[in-house]
Amino acid sequence: MDDVQFLALLVHRGHLARNEAEVLLPLLKVGGELDELLQSKLGWDLEAVEKLRRTRGGEVPEIPGYEVLGSLGTGGTADVFRVREKKTGETIALKVLKPAATRNAATRAAFVAEARLLEKLDHKRLVKGYGVARSGTTYFTRLECIEGRTLLETLDEGHAFAETVALRIILEAAEALAYLASQGVVHRDVKPGNLMLTDSGHVKLIDLGFAASPEAQVQAKEGTTSGTVGYISPEQAQGAAAADLRSDIYSLGVTLFHLVVGRLPFSSTNDSEMLRMQVMQSLSSAELKSRGFSPHLHYFIEKMMAKDAEHRYQSWPELIDDIKGQIEGREKLDFDRDTDTKKSAAPRRRKF
Repeated sequence: MDDVQFLALLVHRGHLARNEAEVLLPLLKVGGELDELLQSKLGWDLEAVEKLRRTRGGEVPEIPGYEVLGSLGTGGTADVFRVREKKTGETIALKVLKPAATRNAATRAAFVAEARLLEKLDHKRLVKGYGVARSGTTYFTRLECIEGRTLLETLDEGHAFAETVALRIILEAAEALAYLASQGVVHRDVKPGNLMLTDSGHVKLIDLGFAASPEAQVQAKEGTTSGTVGYISPEQAQGAAAADLRSDIYSLGVTLFHLVVGRLPFSSTNDSEMLRMQVMQSLSSAELKSRGFSPHLHYFIEKMMAKDAEHRYQSWPELIDDIKGQIEGREKLDFDRDTDTKKSAAPRRRKF
């Protein structure tokens, strides 16, 4: 990689501000060497520059005690890697905070808070956290390594989910969220990108970046919006700091719609317009009816996505019991049909 490409990579990865790169670029064009310029103009340590070259600007982290086996994904503030822990030989995941995020005190604090929260929690539908650590200026979280893919990855390939499959996914996600609620935690960012379908066919909730306890929410400023605009509840869209479990229920309802229809119920390229839709625009029931979904699915989505929180499900057990009842009813109906088919297929005795 030549110096100009490496300079661009440093900006892209957040190691350099654009204005700093603009100072160095003309010097490179007249024959300057980037490593020396980083040292003389910006005061960088040459050993640190060499490490950035080896790791392609931190795309492949070097953290003592871990061997990087591959990338598992990337987000706005962190990258996730599959690694082998040299001391134990175990394969785990490392969530590594990006350089630009590391320099932001609030983002860094939120990263550490999420890691500490995950370390305290323990549920089969929730990714297990093993603590947060730092190596030099690199902050990272040790996590359970989950083999699978997010629901969003499947949706982005143009594949919607069958109704029964989607309901099973939502049921397992609801179990994880019910556990969080029992621990006094509201997730506040429920969406397909934060739900992983494992290779064994089960759901894992994998990100608690916006999760908050009641105490933390009380401290939050009114008018602050948390979450992803396409999935947040009307009260979150209006900046209500103290979102409760019913906000998570709304977001899970949007997720259910997305799983079965293949797109979001409200869409816009403008975030402000999307927020307005979440507050003001009614869900289109005609589209759900036209696709041949069961009345039960239609009911679940409409009740979960009610604009008024008082009209939604008021607890996770209430929602979980309804979805379980629907799944069990379908299974019984399918069993009865199979039995009837077998009876009708049985050879009739011939009368003589």
